[in-house]
Amino acid sequence: MNRIQAVLAEKRTSLSVLRTGIVLLTLPMSIVALLVTTSKLYDPWHNLLFLIPLFLINSFLVILGINLIITAWRRVRGQDRQIEALKSESLRRGYFVP
Repeated sequence: MNRIQAVLAEKRTSLSVLRTGIVLLTLPMSIVALLVTTSKLYDPWHNLLFLIPLFLINSFLVILGINLIITAWRRVRGQDRQIEALKSESLRRGYFVP
């Protein structure tokens, strides 16, 4: 029973990493949407010194977000397999695990 609780704790951690990855992926999209919406208020050619670093940081955040999502998704799937294996093992031994 303690092993299942440990795996579930790891799964909660992986799901929080997944949530963080989703936030890191949507933040640059929101920033770009804001820039596109307000693009009539400024000239992009005169603000390239601000826009180029912003797009580089956004690219980094997108890559980091995708990496976190993929890593967390793989961990969650592995933890689901561990939970199923522990359930089947407990059924063989005669214990009931819901």
